[in-house]
Amino acid sequence: MAKKFCDYLKSSIVQKQIMGVTGLLLCGFLVGHLAGNLLIFAGPSAFNTYGHFIITNPFLYFAEAGLAVIFLTHLTMAIRLTIQNKAARPIAYHAYKKSGVGATWASTTMPYTGVIILGFLIWHILSIKFGAYYSIVHNDITMRDLYRLLMEHFAHPGNVIGYVLCMIAMGLHVGHGFWSAFQSLGFNHPKYNCCLKFGSKVFGVVMALGFASLPIYCFLKGGH
Repeated sequence: MAKKFCDYLKSSIVQKQIMGVTGLLLCGFLVGHLAGNLLIFAGPSAFNTYGHFIITNPFLYFAEAGLAVIFLTHLTMAIRLTIQNKAARPIAYHAYKKSGVGATWASTTMPYTGVIILGFLIWHILSIKFGAYYSIVHNDITMRDLYRLLMEHFAHPGNVIGYVLCMIAMGLHVGHGFWSAFQSLGFNHPKYNCCLKFGSKVFGVVMALGFASLPIYCFLKGGH
């Protein structure tokens, strides 16, 4: 029974479906994360209150653990599929050319944009989550001054440029991955594929612009 289950998980189709599901869940996280981060435009009180609510939420560690499992599963499936595709490249490439289906630049760079996202995630966690701790009192509640942290972090042009470039890579990745996930899950119909592809690209652009606007705003707000 266990062997059959392991063989089942080794199937490239199943791995693509798992990667698709985890990818969509991560896209959902991006939407929620961006919505919260955009509160920075409402000022320090709104942004710090939101941050305090997240940090003090008793379910935070469960949510972070679940998110870590989803991300690591997505990463593992991506690595396995990339290795399998490279191993089968001579046959797969020949069949690919005969089919007449062309690859897009976004699809061929998925492994590279994925690596950039991984590197950005590590940088983001170290510099923001475990970055300098500033405290502020708001409505008689002592909370972390995340607003000040971001303002100081993005006062450096290098951090702004690095963040924006990473967000462009993220936009390319999810812009293709969102559509690809639905394909892997069987949502493939000529009538709707164009709309799904367009919607996926729009999603990637919105995510990239939304997140990239944060460091740019902080840099400009700091008086530069």
